[in-house]
Amino acid sequence: MASEPPTIPPDFKERMKASYDAMASTYNAWTIPHSQQRMEYLGKALERLDITPASTSNLSFLELGCGCGLPVTQKLLSFPGAKVVANDLSDTQISLARENLIPESKDNDNNADKDDTAQRLQLIQGDMTKLSFPDATFDLVAGFYSIIHLPRDEQTALLERIARWLKPGGYLVANFSKEEATAAVNEKWLDDKGWMFWSGWGEKKTLEMLKAAGFEVVVAEVLDDVVDASFLWVVAKR
Repeated sequence: MASEPPTIPPDFKERMKASYDAMASTYNAWTIPHSQQRMEYLGKALERLDITPASTSNLSFLELGCGCGLPVTQKLLSFPGAKVVANDLSDTQISLARENLIPESKDNDNNADKDDTAQRLQLIQGDMTKLSFPDATFDLVAGFYSIIHLPRDEQTALLERIARWLKPGGYLVANFSKEEATAAVNEKWLDDKGWMFWSGWGEKKTLEMLKAAGFEVVVAEVLDDVVDASFLWVVAKR
């Protein structure tokens, strides 16, 4: 007889926040060296924006699940004048992102760079499903290893909102679970304090969900990850 899938605890977001707060250093030391895939797909999306030196100051980016800001937020900030909103559930990760991206310096030139970054970067701690932005705000929305932490119905609702937040011709780049799962729980993922939750619609239903939300999927590839899992990597045009 097949075992029942785990139920979704009502406090799962509080538990995930506590986990990422507690194991931020461990997670960052593990994940940053394994950033090749996310940077590759970020590049695939950015190249489709046809960015020119004259257009960078008009760019606006959103990252969902920014962690400590390395390397994705840092890359987005590398476009002169571009505005970046970076969100994470973890207070600790947001604090680390601020330290990594807006470093303190007594050097006047570096202080000028710091002030420029501080004006262009908005760090928001909290549940990504509670975010609110005007329609047609962003050129690109990135969600690496973050949307998968939401229950499936919340993933569907969020993608519909992201479609509205994107400018016409803007792009979503994200990864999703290859396998269909209502809920998956690991009591000690990566760390003794690493309680973790994931869910997914699976490859076929995720692509259908993106199309229903108003996206044109331009890249959809399944790749094995550094852990024992495979993900659907997507670049989708609004």
